[in-house]
Amino acid sequence: MNDDPALTTVFVDRIATKRKLRKSRLVVEQGADAGARLDIASERVTIGRSAICDFTVTDESVSGMHCEIVANEGGFLLRDLGSTNGTWLGGVRVREAWLEPGALIRIGQTEIRFERGSGSVEIDLSRRAQFYDLIGHGVRMREIFAVLEKVAASDLTVLVRGETGTGKELVARAIHRASKRSQRPLVVQDCSAIPANLIESILFGHERGSFTGAADRKRGCFEVADGGTLFLDEIGELDLSLQPKLLRVLETHEVQRVGGTRMIPVDVRVIAATNRDLRQMVNEGKFREDLYYRLTVVQVDLPPLRERPEDIPPLARQFLEESAKRGPQGEGAHYTISDDAMTKLQAYPWPGNVRELKNTIERAVSLADGAELGVQDLLPASQKTPPVFLPGGTAEQFVDSGTPFKDAKQRVVDAFEAQYLKALLDKHGHNISRSARAAGLTRYHLRELAKRYGLRGETNGPDDEG
Repeated sequence: MNDDPALTTVFVDRIATKRKLRKSRLVVEQGADAGARLDIASERVTIGRSAICDFTVTDESVSGMHCEIVANEGGFLLRDLGSTNGTWLGGVRVREAWLEPGALIRIGQTEIRFERGSGSVEIDLSRRAQFYDLIGHGVRMREIFAVLEKVAASDLTVLVRGETGTGKELVARAIHRASKRSQRPLVVQDCSAIPANLIESILFGHERGSFTGAADRKRGCFEVADGGTLFLDEIGELDLSLQPKLLRVLETHEVQRVGGTRMIPVDVRVIAATNRDLRQMVNEGKFREDLYYRLTVVQVDLPPLRERPEDIPPLARQFLEESAKRGPQGEGAHYTISDDAMTKLQAYPWPGNVRELKNTIERAVSLADGAELGVQDLLPASQKTPPVFLPGGTAEQFVDSGTPFKDAKQRVVDAFEAQYLKALLDKHGHNISRSARAAGLTRYHLRELAKRYGLRGETNGPDDEG
């Protein structure tokens, strides 16, 4: 790891007040774009041929989304994004490598020099440890809170990215509550939960008789949310054929019901969320580039829980307090978590993120014999019960506990993904390329899934490309 940090944190009276990103730049030394440069002013910079990259090159031998540079406390990390021709550093093909000043990066026929600049870019941190229902004592969440504090007062479109269970809907609700629209409706629509043949009607409404079963006129989500906020969850699942219609509404602020001829004005702030990489989807032709730009006026990237273990104790205590009120002992009950159990909670990778932690605490309170919850009480469900996706699983438990369908379904999916990936990697000696081919996934996608579930995959095995 590089000993020269790219990101440093400034403390005042032992409270982190800001982060400083060391200024650096990229300069094309050789290739069709020789002389082009980019000053690095954010913690993640993507490089490739696609226009959605932060640094775009015209070299035809470069992939659309070729590589990225991520700044953190360890330095600047160069990471290949599953490119066709590979990313080369100092004549060596790399998956990930720390950059030193003056390093030459080669992608396709293009050589890019990484240069250190003078000075730094300051990134403000909120002094809050909570933003409405979002809890985060650590630096990464407080950086997000600072962004939310600024963006909430505007009408800017926001895209929230993060793994399943990280709290994307809570971000949307917090923005709405902090905005001037807080007294108007907040409409939540999960794009993955609507049949493809009904989603246009649900979003934009329909006129009576416009299709079989349309017995009455119905307003769509945009009309219902007029004056308020529309949260489009899982926007990456929206059918490609409907994306131009959504783009038109975002640009014109008018909707046309299915079967209708009249344009209806709507005043709606849109917040979208996804657990998918929309840039990669644009690169693959699965998501419209113009819609991507329209949705990402402001982008908020929520870190997975495994990357913010400092936030687990306050989150656990908050969920413990909430669960105790609804638990078998009723109002006034007091529960604590043993030191050993809290250590275990912080060490666990939490593939289901904050949602899994909350479910674990709720179950522990419901089943605990005493007021102090120990390690056995707080083991995640995936380590205590049979996999929920197997025959004879625990669907009845979800119903009995009052778990909403969406949360229950996601827990089943999380459990399946974690166990499938572990078995897949074990079978192929943890070789990413062989595992990806067997599963029909890209290497990049499989690596990201493996990281999400705390699994380790080797990328330099004898059968690996590069």
